[in-house]
Amino acid sequence: MLTRLETTSGQFSQSLDALRKKLSPDGSVVSARSQQLTLSLFGEPLSPQQVVERICREVREQGTQGVLKYARALDNPNISAGDLRVPEDRMVEAHRQVSSEFLEAVRAIRDNVSRFQRAILHRDVEVADGTGQVLKQRYTPLERIGICVPGGAAAYPSTVLMTAVPAQVAGVKGIAVMAPPTNYGAYNPEVLATCYELGIREVYAVGGAQGIASLAYGIPEIPAVDMIVGPGNLFVALAKRFVYGTVAIDSIAGPSEVIVIADRTSKPANAASDLIAQAEHSPGSSIVLCSDRDVLDAIDREIESQLRTLERAELARASLVDFGASIRCRDEDEVIDLCNRLAPEHLQISVDEPDRFSERIRNAGAIFKGHYSPVALGDYAAGPSHVLPTGGTARWASGLSANHFLRSYSEVAFTREGLRAIEPHVTELADKEGLTAHRESVKVRFRGEA
Repeated sequence: MLTRLETTSGQFSQSLDALRKKLSPDGSVVSARSQQLTLSLFGEPLSPQQVVERICREVREQGTQGVLKYARALDNPNISAGDLRVPEDRMVEAHRQVSSEFLEAVRAIRDNVSRFQRAILHRDVEVADGTGQVLKQRYTPLERIGICVPGGAAAYPSTVLMTAVPAQVAGVKGIAVMAPPTNYGAYNPEVLATCYELGIREVYAVGGAQGIASLAYGIPEIPAVDMIVGPGNLFVALAKRFVYGTVAIDSIAGPSEVIVIADRTSKPANAASDLIAQAEHSPGSSIVLCSDRDVLDAIDREIESQLRTLERAELARASLVDFGASIRCRDEDEVIDLCNRLAPEHLQISVDEPDRFSERIRNAGAIFKGHYSPVALGDYAAGPSHVLPTGGTARWASGLSANHFLRSYSEVAFTREGLRAIEPHVTELADKEGLTAHRESVKVRFRGEA
C-alpha cells in the first residue's frame, strides 16, 4: 500500500523530495476536470500559476464582470451579480433546519476555541525605565477579513469555526465568508447554519481564484478585506500568493499532511487510522516514520483492513498510493531528525511515551501526543485552529491564531529629561550615518537653554 522507503538507500532524499513537491504550491497536482476546464476556457494548456494570474488580473481590471465570467465558466453558467451574496433568509432557514445536535456541537466547539484563543491573545505592553521614557506596544484588530471555505468534494463547517472564532476573539468586526456555489459550499445547510450561529451575515457564493481576487480588490457586490485566511485547492493557494501585498494572508497552504511516528509500543490500528484520515482529503500526504520493519508491516496490513470498511476508501487509497510513504529509519534519533527536516502540518506521535519524542521536535504545525489524541481533535474541536502550515513551512510558519488578526504598533513618549539623557546616543549614530536633520530634530529642542 504505502511506498516503502529506506533512509539507507542512496536514492532516499531524491524520492522523498519528489513525493513532497507533488503537493506543494509549486507542484501541479490538479484534477482531470480542472485540466479540461483550463483547456476549454483559455484554449491552451496553461499551468495553474498562469491560470490564476489571468483570472486575478481580469477581476482587478473588470470587477464584477470579471468575477461573473469565471464563475459562469467554472461553477454556474446562470449566476448573476445578484446571486453572489447568499440571502440572509436562506441562512435563517438553514439554521432552523439543521439538527439540534449539530448546533450543540457548534456551540461547544466555539467555546473550546474561544477559551484557548483568549488565553493566548496578545496584550498591550508598557515599558518605563524611570528616566523619563515610556514605551508601549499596542494591538488593534483588523477591521475586515475574508474566510475561504472549501466546498468541492465535502462541506467544511469546521473551517468556519476554526477561522472565524479566532478572528472574533481578536475583535474583528467585519467577516466575509467565501465558498463555491455548490451544495458543499455556499449552499450547504451546515456551513450556513454555522455562520449564522456565529453572527456572520456575509456569505458569498464565489470560489476559486475569482473569489480570492474579489476579496482582495473588492467589487460593488463584495467589499474588499484586509486579510484573507482559510484553506483551498491549488488554485486558491496560488491566488492568495498573487494578491499578497494588496491584502495580508495567513499562508500559502497545500493539501493536508500528517507524519506518524511509531515504535514497538505503537498500536498499528491507531497509526493506520491517522494515516487514512489525512489521505481521505484526497489529495493528502500520509507518512509514517519508524525504525522497526515489523511495525511498518503491521501498520500496512492494518491500513488494508480498515480501508475495507470506509465510505471514502477509494479516495483514501489513491492518496496513500500516490502521496504516502512508509519510511524505515536507522534509529529513534534519525526519526526525530527526519521529522524536523520535513516539518509536517500534523505530527501524530503514536507511542506510549510521546514526550520523549515531542521534547526534541522543533518543526511541526501541531503535535498530537499519545493514543487518545488523534489529529481529528485538532481538525474539529480541541481549540487551536486547524489552519496550519504545510509543505515544510512549519520550519518558520505557525498555525493560525487570534493573534494573526491583530496588528501592532508602538507608542513612544519621552520627557525633557528623558530626551536629554538619550540625545548623545542619537547624535552619535546620526552623525555616523550622515543624517544631520535627524540629529538636529533632537538638538533643536534644547537650543537656547543654559
